[in-house]
Amino acid sequence: MLYAILCYHDEDMVGSWSKEQDASVMQKLSLVQEKLARQGRLGPVARLLPTTAATTMRKDDPPLVLDGPFAETKEQLLGFYIVDCKDLDEALDVARDLGAANPGGAYEIRPVGVFNPGRAGT
Repeated sequence: MLYAILCYHDEDMVGSWSKEQDASVMQKLSLVQEKLARQGRLGPVARLLPTTAATTMRKDDPPLVLDGPFAETKEQLLGFYIVDCKDLDEALDVARDLGAANPGGAYEIRPVGVFNPGRAGT
C-alpha cells in the first residue's frame, strides 16, 4: 500500500537555516531516501516552495483566488514522500527514520488511494 508522509515544520525556522545547515539535513534525508529507493519502495518526493509563493483557491461560486495558504498554524506543510509500505507500522518506521535525520516538526502519515497515476514529470 502507498502511504503519503506529509512533512510539517516551522517554515520560518527552516527558512533561516544556512546553506550548510540545509545541505546537512538534506544529506541525512538522502540516506533514508537511498535505502527506500534500493528497496523499490520510494515514490515521488517533493519539497514545497515557501508559503509566500502559495495561492489558495476557495471553492466558492464563483471560485475565489487568494494569495497564500492562510494557515493559522505554527507548522506548515513543507513537503511530502510517497512510500510503498505493507502497513501503517512500516510507514511509521520510515517516518521515524526521516525524523531521526531531520528532528523537529511533525509527520502526518496517510494511506494513498491512487485515482489516476498521471504522467507529470515523465
